[in-house]
Amino acid sequence: MELIDKDMLSLGERELLTKSKVKFQYLETKEDIYETFAEDIINEIKCNNQLGINTKLILPVGPKGQYPILILRCNLENISWKNVFVFIMDEYLDWQGRLIPEDHPLSFRGYIKQMFLKLNEDLQLPDENFCCPDPTNIDYYSDTISRLGGIDICYGGIGCHGHIAFNEPPNSRLFKVSINDFKNSLTRIVSLAPETVVMNSVRANGGNFYDFPPMAITVGMKDILSAKKIRLYCDGGDWQRFALRMALLGNISLEYPVTMVQEHQDVMIIADKITAKPIEC
Repeated sequence: MELIDKDMLSLGERELLTKSKVKFQYLETKEDIYETFAEDIINEIKCNNQLGINTKLILPVGPKGQYPILILRCNLENISWKNVFVFIMDEYLDWQGRLIPEDHPLSFRGYIKQMFLKLNEDLQLPDENFCCPDPTNIDYYSDTISRLGGIDICYGGIGCHGHIAFNEPPNSRLFKVSINDFKNSLTRIVSLAPETVVMNSVRANGGNFYDFPPMAITVGMKDILSAKKIRLYCDGGDWQRFALRMALLGNISLEYPVTMVQEHQDVMIIADKITAKPIEC
């Protein structure tokens, strides 16, 4: 079975709206993506704050243009994060499987913590409400989510070969993983695929992939797919066009793990117009 019908590659943005297997929205610009992303987080927190209940979010660093907008809006509108629980979906590890330092320029948890410090003091996220997957206590992440009653929304992007967080396609001669196994994958340590290292290095540290973290720890697909809602934002442009079409139109496969969200009860994928443009072969 083919991963995707090649005719789907040439569909225009409006045709994607009607043929997509999941809810899809395209916006004009990256800036529109970031505004919409920030607005969605704000609405979720405001609604739950009014109800007096906790908000539980899985957040990515990629896209990240939404965070300055989010912090500014929260400060201006006095939106408290006191009852919010934030789960960072992944983090880089060094070659020995240790977390890179928070002050490393590529650290996801370091970036998010620095952004949240810009919240007004009376609105700030409590330290104990912030969780990053930890290779020294690998089950703590999922156990905490379970203790809190599950995730309200998992936010994320889509990687070049369809990964969400660092749930990359499994590729080993030594073991086989079924689609069902992968859907139930837990928080785990992974060696990054060479194309991920090269792609992320080009985007993040000037293409110096010899000085790039080769490993990561990632939330598993089980916690992602168990979230009440999934929202994936795509601002990658040319490099992300095929991965986006796989997410919207492809057959469910291990080769493109994002296709697994097609079975979720409440998922939406949002892309800017450049990323949603047809692929001309």
